[in-house]
Amino acid sequence: MIRIQRAAERYPGGDPAAGIETRHALSFGAHYDPDNLRFGAVLACNEERLAPGAGFDEHPHSHTEIVTWVVEGELTHHDSAGHRTVVRPGDLQHLRSAGGVRHVERNDAAVPLVFVQMWLAPLTPGGEPSYEVVRGLGDAYELPAADARLHVRRLGPGDRSAVPDADLVYVHVVRGSVRLGGGELAEVLGPGDAARLTDAGALELAPAHAHDTATAHVLPDAHGAAAATATEGGVAAAGAEVLVWEMRDWRKALG
Repeated sequence: MIRIQRAAERYPGGDPAAGIETRHALSFGAHYDPDNLRFGAVLACNEERLAPGAGFDEHPHSHTEIVTWVVEGELTHHDSAGHRTVVRPGDLQHLRSAGGVRHVERNDAAVPLVFVQMWLAPLTPGGEPSYEVVRGLGDAYELPAADARLHVRRLGPGDRSAVPDADLVYVHVVRGSVRLGGGELAEVLGPGDAARLTDAGALELAPAHAHDTATAHVLPDAHGAAAATATEGGVAAAGAEVLVWEMRDWRKALG
């Protein structure tokens, strides 16, 4: 089964007056949707845009694996465990909030900051918080605490990438446009679009062609830009970047 969520279907949030724009993929805060609480281990997938000088003041987290992918700009982080870092595009940040931690997230740069933050449920709550930044992540990041693996797929003209044949797969398009699957059943996904796959079998991701983006139901992304990207030679010229979570469905083990 494949469920598509377009960028424009995300719940708006944040505080635009304070320079914070947020788009939520799942039920979050005041946007309560009992049919959209989580997907597998994924509890939240938030697109965040912070104006220069804007940010989230110190706030608490617990019993959550928080994974952040910076798209543009620089994310300044410091927390109650003493970590102070600047996270840049291509870096992955992982905060294991465990029994409880407080942190601050800010844009201290002179340019806008865009990042995707994903919250996952751990298999076992509690424990000691931990923090890690992986500079220039290549393809995959293991998150055993949530029995999940994050793949970063970068697709240029002519590229093909297999989607993990897992119980549950969450696909989020960061930039560019891609085709998910093939033939008449293929779905074209643009920036901010997501796909939730349950026992979907073998599928591929590939850059979308010009005729795909011209005929697809193209919706604006979280920040108002069109989902289709400029094309060159029939393929998205700027390439595509996609985050893919691979997860196990523990309900099967329970019978």
